Amino acid sequence: MSTATRNNHEIDYKIYGEELQFVEIELDPSETAIAESGAMMMMDDGVQMQTIFGDGSAQQPTGLLGKLMSAGKRVLTGESLFMTAFTNEGQGKKKISFAAPYTGKIIPMDLRELGGTIIAQKDAFLCAAKGVSVGIHFQRKLGVGIFGGEGFIMEKIEGDGMAFMHAGGFIIEKELKAGEILKVDTGCLVAYMPTISFEIEMVRGIKNVMFGGEGLFFAKLQGPGKVWIQSLPISRLAGRIVAYGTYHRKEEGGILGGLLDGRG
Repeated sequence: MSTATRNNHEIDYKIYGEELQFVEIELDPSETAIAESGAMMMMDDGVQMQTIFGDGSAQQPTGLLGKLMSAGKRVLTGESLFMTAFTNEGQGKKKISFAAPYTGKIIPMDLRELGGTIIAQKDAFLCAAKGVSVGIHFQRKLGVGIFGGEGFIMEKIEGDGMAFMHAGGFIIEKELKAGEILKVDTGCLVAYMPTISFEIEMVRGIKNVMFGGEGLFFAKLQGPGKVWIQSLPISRLAGRIVAYGTYHRKEEGGILGGLLDGRG
């Protein structure tokens, strides 16, 4: 990590696990990490928790009404009005860990190296160094907003510190050259740099629409810039679980099982 001065708190970290990961952050005295409510897994004695409106960054309004309005915007992304700040108020280094909410991968992002801003799906943010701003990003194009898979509103992560995203399945980072185009299932898009042009394109061909099984639209991403893609969106996983839970296989349990559950 670069030793140049950062505006955000500079934190060290280590990611553990394969499919169900957690990130361990090391805090020097007076350093702070922020996270969504409920993300904390464990922490050393000497780390103090404080519930705050929004993300506590310097970009937030200072007045009470301004803070309420700023934090209230987070509700539009499906997040809580509040976040939690974890500060090392003890002596020496302290560690705190944040766990992924479902199977997938944690993506560490050094915002300074990524130009200071990342646009992410609305439930991707896990935690970050204090000073990183977690706001909202409105899709300006109507087609993207209506058919973009993740909706009209996404998260805007800004700053020059470390931020950690989480997404489902396997995560791949791709860097598109200027003019290079990548077409992605709308639900598989995790995050992208603001230099990326993001549009929604309709699947062509009536047979593709009716029988292709991939939906009516996909995301058309054009470089230059980096994009992050997930192999298993949580919406797809939840849909399969619901479908499996409501489907009864006759062979399960055999004849006795069918008699016992009333299907015999």
